Amino acid sequence: MKWDPAKYVQFGDYRDRPYFDLTARIHADNPGLVVDLGCGPGNLTATLAARWPSAQVLGLDSSPEMLAQAAGRSAATPNLSFGLADITGWMPSAGTDVVVTNAALQWIPGHRELLPRWLGALRPGAWFALQVPGNFDSPSHTLMRGLAESESWSGRLTGVLRHDVVGEAAEYLRIMLDAGCDADAWETTYLQLLPGENAVLEWVRGAGLRPVLAALSPEEARVFEAEYSARLAEAYPPSVHGTVFPFRRIFAVARKRE
Repeated sequence: MKWDPAKYVQFGDYRDRPYFDLTARIHADNPGLVVDLGCGPGNLTATLAARWPSAQVLGLDSSPEMLAQAAGRSAATPNLSFGLADITGWMPSAGTDVVVTNAALQWIPGHRELLPRWLGALRPGAWFALQVPGNFDSPSHTLMRGLAESESWSGRLTGVLRHDVVGEAAEYLRIMLDAGCDADAWETTYLQLLPGENAVLEWVRGAGLRPVLAALSPEEARVFEAEYSARLAEAYPPSVHGTVFPFRRIFAVARKRE
């Protein structure tokens, strides 16, 4: 599945805000190595390099398209670098002080089993911060799944969209506490005011709809989007101010006990 960096950052302010709300809870004073798992186009990873100029900041992603966009940022920032990696095979090195993963783990089946391994490998005093979307029961996703599972589309889209994508905040909190960390978990619902026509469709094109589009031919994708867009228009009616799109996010931050 290819990623389109330009489409992903189309609603940059709304996609960026959870990252800053997450990293504000990391109170590392002088980390040596900071890793951003699922760094995307690298614009947010660069803020970590600016925050901790004496740290080596490494962004990892499995998308060559995203990393191509990120490459120019590392050229201008000596303590920032990027690499191609599959998160499922990654483990923190002994010198890792901070790990951030923002809106990435929902793409990793079994990430709740990976978390104890990652946390167990961290040294005392290290930090781990995660954010995942918690909106998979909202109309934007239930309508998408319902259409994909309909008689018209199930033959081509069975199994493309997962149901058990993320855990709840309490589950991530328990995992972190069980791994010997002090931890904090919370959730926030952002009432995003999206501009333009077909605003919610434009949003999900940047991320959640991509597995569907990748599984269909261009003509099939156009037909699917037209049917899906009609359902979205009923669930998210536009107003003179724009379209209100509630988006729930789940956060958890851990610090390994000394």
